[in-house]
Formats: sequence, C-alpha cells, structure tokens
Amino acid sequence: MWQPDANLDMLRARAALLRCIRNFFAERNVLEVETPALSQASVTDPHLHTFQTQFASPESSDEQSLYLMTSPEFHMKRLLCSGSGCIYQIGKAFRNEEQGRFHNPEFTMLEWYRVGFDHHQLMDDMEALLVLILECGQCDRITYQQAFMQTLDVDPLSASLTELAQSAPDSCTDLAAIETDRDTLLQLLFSMGVEPHIGLHSPVFVYDFPASQAALARINQQDKRVADRFEVYFKGIELANGFYELADAAEQLQRFRVDNQTRVGMGLAEAPIDGLFLQALEKGLPDCSGVALGIDRLLMLQQSKQSIAEVMAFSVQRA
Repeated sequence: MWQPDANLDMLRARAALLRCIRNFFAERNVLEVETPALSQASVTDPHLHTFQTQFASPESSDEQSLYLMTSPEFHMKRLLCSGSGCIYQIGKAFRNEEQGRFHNPEFTMLEWYRVGFDHHQLMDDMEALLVLILECGQCDRITYQQAFMQTLDVDPLSASLTELAQSAPDSCTDLAAIETDRDTLLQLLFSMGVEPHIGLHSPVFVYDFPASQAALARINQQDKRVADRFEVYFKGIELANGFYELADAAEQLQRFRVDNQTRVGMGLAEAPIDGLFLQALEKGLPDCSGVALGIDRLLMLQQSKQSIAEVMAFSVQRA
C-alpha cells in the first residue's frame, strides 16, 4: 500500500511533540546539534547490530565501509570534548534488529547531554520532560537490585547462576536453566520477570545496573558492583537509557576490546573501534551525563497507541 501508516492527526501530534521538546531545551539553554548518520566506525556492543554500506569515492580506487549510526553518542561526545557545552539532538538512528510493536529498523531518537550533571540530576531533567509530555505526574525510582528483589525475590548482585535460574518466571524457566552467561541470564530475567511489573501507572527510573552492564557509564564510586546507569520504563515499554558518562579513554578502549572478544565468542565479526572518539576522550570529556530517548515510543505512549507504526509516517513495511 502506498498510503502512510500514520494519519494526518498523528503527524500533527508528532510535530507538536517535537516543538514541545525543542522549547523545553531552549528554555534550559541546551544547544541543538546535528551529527552524521554515517560513520567510519561502528559500535562494539554485541547486542547492537549495524547497517553497513560501501562508499565508492571518486578520489580512491578502494571502497570504504561506512556504518549507519545506532546512536549519535560518539559524535556528540566529540562535540562535548570540543567545548560545545550542553547539547541535544533529534535525529534518525538505525539498528539492524527485530521489527515489531516497539521496533523499527529506522527510528527517531532524542539524545541529550548535560555538563556538570550526574545521572541523578539527569533523571530530574528527564522527569520534567516526561511530566510535561505525558502528563503522568511524578515518576518513580528504584535500583536494579530492588527491582529484582521485589519481583523475583532474588539479589541480582550476589545470587549464584543457579539461584538466578531458579527465580525465573514460568515463561522462561527452560531458557534460564541452560543459560551459562550471567549477564545474558540477568537480561532474560529482567525482560521476562521484572519489566512486566514495573512502571505500570507512572514512569519508573531503574538505576545502579550491574557493573558488567556499564556500557559507557562510570562505575559507582560507593559500590563497585554497580554502574552509574539508568533506564526508564512505562507501561511495559523501555523508553530511555542514560549514563553518568565514562571519561577515561583507556578504560573505554578496554571495554571496547572486551566487547569484541564477546562478539567473537558469539560468532559475530569484530566491530571497528572508533579511534576518533577515543582521541576526543583523551583530549578530555567534561563531567557530564547523557541519555537517549525513543521519540516514536514516547509519542506512542502519549497518544495511547499499540504500535509505533501507528505514529510513523511510514514504517519499514511501507518505506
């Protein structure tokens, strides 16, 4: 069918949402920026899959591999290292993953960074935006450890692999019983056993994720078992992922290398490490926190829709 997925009223609602977001950041003197969709390097995260293309430059006999960005994070941090101050971006992101109610390979992402903020201050910032857009009242906050103990009665930071598997809900007991990687098991338990029970009536910030799942976040100085990272959930939907940003270039390089080792163990190709990003970190990333928020999912919640295709002009099936 040639017609769009979303109707005209929904397109107007999207435009109004984007205006609201831009006004929110303008009032806080946060600069809007635009960074490349194509990059010479990729992300190493073994759970993120990029689209790759070849650039046939007239200035070279060799084609160059380029990657569609899964997030503008690396480029935005290079701007931060250059002295940009607080910044945000609304743009397209691309992930070569599943497609369904909450997923489309091309989607709209809002990402922002607040210089001088830790992740708790950034949660305050994000709560103000969510309350403005969703009219949802005050958001809840809970640690990753508390979320597991309240829903599955197990401590994710200290339980053995066997104890974690035994806590699995009926929907995933077989998978849990054969899983040998701790983080993969924790992610399974979180998605199947924790997520369905949190953020049902108001958005909830889940913070202090295990240090092994730090990604690009700092390790917590008071409790080395956890990272200064949070995620936001509302009505069964993951909305955002935020970090108190790691600024140590050597530690970041080591994490990239570990990611690539994991990729090889999973039968995936190593991802090219972003050397320009690491050079920027060596120059110096200001003390800051950042978060990425899915605009399509946010609009879906605001408009009480069941699928993100309903709030997109054209989903991948009609693109």
